Amino acid sequence: MLNTFLKGEKGTRLRFMGMLLSAILVLLSVFTLTQKGLNFGLDFTGGYLTEFTTSQSVELKELQSFIAKNHNGEFELTAQGNSHFQLREAPTTSTTANSLDWQSAVTQNDDINAQVLSSAYIGSQVGDELFDQGCLAMFTAMIAVMLYLAVRFEWRLAVGSVVALVHDLILVLGLFSLLQIEFNLTVLASLLAIIGYSLNDSIIVGDRVRELLRVQSNNVLSPATIINNAIKSTLTRTLITSGTTLATVASVWLLAGAPLQGFAIALFTGIVVGTFSSICIAATLPELLGLSAKNYEVKVDAHTQTLLDMP
Repeated sequence: MLNTFLKGEKGTRLRFMGMLLSAILVLLSVFTLTQKGLNFGLDFTGGYLTEFTTSQSVELKELQSFIAKNHNGEFELTAQGNSHFQLREAPTTSTTANSLDWQSAVTQNDDINAQVLSSAYIGSQVGDELFDQGCLAMFTAMIAVMLYLAVRFEWRLAVGSVVALVHDLILVLGLFSLLQIEFNLTVLASLLAIIGYSLNDSIIVGDRVRELLRVQSNNVLSPATIINNAIKSTLTRTLITSGTTLATVASVWLLAGAPLQGFAIALFTGIVVGTFSSICIAATLPELLGLSAKNYEVKVDAHTQTLLDMP
């Protein structure tokens, strides 16, 4: 059914509509990032992290309301499992005395009867160093990708792949900014995984486009038709690969618990938008830049041409 939609002018129109939608989503993501920013976790900001268990099942909202009565600063309470909770306090609002107040309240309350498992402080200097190293790793990966594409593809296909890659990262960051999902080291690691996955999808489509452009019998076809044929020939493989990966990531999202939830959300979103961008950006942008079969014609120098023209 999808192959039918990608035939002729209808397929070209769908690709350009998808590219327009991508441009709108990127603008909205950038606007959200500038207005709300990212909700950095303790890995980057530093602060107090306390884990505790309760002797009986307690609703998260009820426990949060009880702690708020004995806590003067801002905090974030998350459920890590059955009767297992994690409380995070920002370094600017929490003090040792403040932490002891709410800990005493939950441990001495008969209905909660909490037991503190661990309590630690993460310095902001460590968080800054981790953030700098993570950004350096991402920047290095992007440079390596650009060098690889510059060697492998004609520049129009290379530009399309790079733009698709940047598009995927911006949309994932925009989603985390919009929903204010905690951005920690596991999410940063997922962005590096998204770089590789998005590049893989773009290369599959780009390779097929290049192969069809090199076939002499396709010279009579328009670039739009060749690109549509390339997408149709790789669509099944792309959907099967993305579908099996999404099933695995969805299992992590639903079953692995809160510590890996941000990682799974980022990777799930990155795979979806990466598959979309490989069709609507990586394959469509080169067409707008003038990609044609002439770009892959073998050019010979004057001396070689003279020898070829000899009887």
